[in-house]
Amino acid sequence: MESKRKTRIGHVVSNKMDKTAVVAVVSIKRHPLYKKTLKNVVKYKVHDKDNRCQPGDKVMIIEGRPFSREKRWWLSEIITRKEVAEIKPEEIS
Repeated sequence: MESKRKTRIGHVVSNKMDKTAVVAVVSIKRHPLYKKTLKNVVKYKVHDKDNRCQPGDKVMIIEGRPFSREKRWWLSEIITRKEVAEIKPEEIS
């Protein structure tokens, strides 16, 4: 039987809280009359028990029971990691 839990894919905006990350999910829709593309951004607080995700990571979140007043989603998987540029100290100056 297929799960009835909602899933979303978004990017991690912040992970400054303990065991919590803020994930921004972008949905793009077209206006029915004017055909303009509208972008809607919703931020979800996500339970990340191991503090694995970093800002910029692309993650999949899944709906679940309430963990706190605002946390109703948890981290399902990290799809891609943020690319970190390796800069040597000699290259800065």
